[in-house]
Amino acid sequence: MAVEESESVIGELEREENLIAAVRHIVKALGPNKTLTSDAKKILADLGTRLSSMSVPSEKEEGKQGQGGEGGDDHDGGADDDDDDDDDEGLSAIEERLNVIQEKIMRWEEDQSMIWDLGTEEASEYLNAANEARRLIEKLESLHLRKEDQEYEFMQRAYSVLQTAMARLEEEFRNLLIQNRQPFEPEYVSFRSSEEDAVDENSIISIGDESVEESLQRDSVSRASEEHIIDLVHPAVIPDLRCIANLLFASNYCQECSNAYIIVRRDALDECLFILEMERLSIEDVLKMEWGTLNSKIKRWIWAVKIFVRVYLASERWLSDQIFGEGEPVGLSCFVDASKASILQLLNFGEAMSIGPHQPEKLFRVLDMYEVLQDLMPDIDALYTDEVGSSVKIECHEVLKRLGDCVRATFFEFENAIATNVSSTPFVGGGIHPLTKYVMNYLRTLTDYSDILNLLLKDQEEEKSISLSPDMSPGTEEDSRSQGSPCRVSSMALHFRSLASILESNLEEKSKLYKEVSLQHLFLMNNLHYMAEKVKGSELRLVFGDEWIRKRNWKFQQHAMKYERASWSSILFLLKDEGIFVPGTSSVSKSLLKERLRSFYLGFEDVYRIQTAWLIPDIQLREDLRISISLKVIQAYRTFVGRHNTHISDKIIKYSADDLENFLLDFFEGSQKWLQNPHRR
Repeated sequence: MAVEESESVIGELEREENLIAAVRHIVKALGPNKTLTSDAKKILADLGTRLSSMSVPSEKEEGKQGQGGEGGDDHDGGADDDDDDDDDEGLSAIEERLNVIQEKIMRWEEDQSMIWDLGTEEASEYLNAANEARRLIEKLESLHLRKEDQEYEFMQRAYSVLQTAMARLEEEFRNLLIQNRQPFEPEYVSFRSSEEDAVDENSIISIGDESVEESLQRDSVSRASEEHIIDLVHPAVIPDLRCIANLLFASNYCQECSNAYIIVRRDALDECLFILEMERLSIEDVLKMEWGTLNSKIKRWIWAVKIFVRVYLASERWLSDQIFGEGEPVGLSCFVDASKASILQLLNFGEAMSIGPHQPEKLFRVLDMYEVLQDLMPDIDALYTDEVGSSVKIECHEVLKRLGDCVRATFFEFENAIATNVSSTPFVGGGIHPLTKYVMNYLRTLTDYSDILNLLLKDQEEEKSISLSPDMSPGTEEDSRSQGSPCRVSSMALHFRSLASILESNLEEKSKLYKEVSLQHLFLMNNLHYMAEKVKGSELRLVFGDEWIRKRNWKFQQHAMKYERASWSSILFLLKDEGIFVPGTSSVSKSLLKERLRSFYLGFEDVYRIQTAWLIPDIQLREDLRISISLKVIQAYRTFVGRHNTHISDKIIKYSADDLENFLLDFFEGSQKWLQNPHRR
């Protein structure tokens, strides 16, 4: 009986060897090819159908193979002697087979060369020998041997041989991964923003670089495609790696194979981050950084994280699928364990930014970080699937949430900074205050992040809507109908309008620092006009709406009128006829007329001296105000002098109307001047 079992083992091994050799030949012939002819596809499909129809025998059935047969229960007197001879022949065959396997495995223990470096023939021979050892063990185990059985000793030897082979295959597996690693120096590394060096690092206004060029821009990336998959390991060795991994796993050396893969790929991922110039920074390191340095590192992070996730991690996941089988849990587990430290290193920088001080100049960079991470979340979710990848996904979502919280906190800190911005001295010349420019340019730049801000500021929408002043209420019918205004005001619009209202209130307070009432109004006219024009000429128009612009136009025009009244009403009174007649008569008093003109000239000269130092930066606004003054003052002077020309000698006329017209051209240029008298008094 033992001889039959032994012969069955040997026969089964030989048949399986032939089958395995044929399959390996097919795999090798396929190689890295991704296309097949129709004939090849048909043959392989037939093979698949044949395999699916075959059943796998149970251990019990395998153990009984060779025992059955007709007449098995009939023995004659000489059968026992024949069985003993057959037993010896079967044991000899197993021992001979084991000796051949052992010789093939152990001879490489004395050779320091790597087997796969010597060629495919040596590698294939070693794999076959290792697999034969595994199959022999499986067959012997199925016999349920006792320690006193001769086959049991053979099985223990086979265990030792297999262990040696597995250790060597693990080493070969690791060496193949390392020696065939493709250098990570693709064209992606050159994807730099053209603005990276040109942007003023100290300016919070000049932002908005895309960081990664066209092929990595969020709108042009197709996540479903393999457009950005690169070969991290040379494609030629992938079949070898897959064969080694399969044998290690089939031999219950799963952990050893996984650990070898994880260690090598983890080192490769660290090297990738080094190439991308991503330093390993602690949260404390980030918090201590000066803004100029930090700003540069944020832009580098935004650029690198896109490449790392969409190119490198995608390729890393593809590599694990190629070696361990697409969708296999072990492949995903190896990918997660290999990449977890690297992706968490990148996320650590994002977390540090989220807990840092909420300074307004950082808002744009934090928004950029939020935007890129939000855009990458579908990619990350697709890479880290199932429970094994859940910890990475959870951490990514958590960092994204913290960055969102940071955006909200920083925006409200900016709002508070405007409200509490206090000046102790008036802004020279009454021009556009730096705070006005800062705020309006800040808001204009924030419109690039409309979708994100509408999402993040939504929670505070109701509270902000209640706090708005009546003229900014989003529910007015007129505003809903106005061009460029949505029927329902967005969350961002509510906050922007509130912020503009806070700015106006602050400007009102700053205007009170001027002693001259006329300069107070000029200051407010300049700043409200600037705000209205900034909104009208940019994307802010869609946020604030035309009704808001009309109301600011009306406001600055009111301040222009109040300026004229405060500056010129007393001078214009001098050009009225009241008080220049001889008492009790209708005759003009030449002395009173002379005094009136003299007072007018002195008043004009005084206004000229003061208001040439004042500033209206906007050319059109400056010209409009000069024309308005001319229509009121110069026209009144011309009329007054013409009406009384018979009573006025040339000696009394100090300036002609044309002189005064020319003098007005010096007003609001921000350069103080004095009039040189062209005539004697």
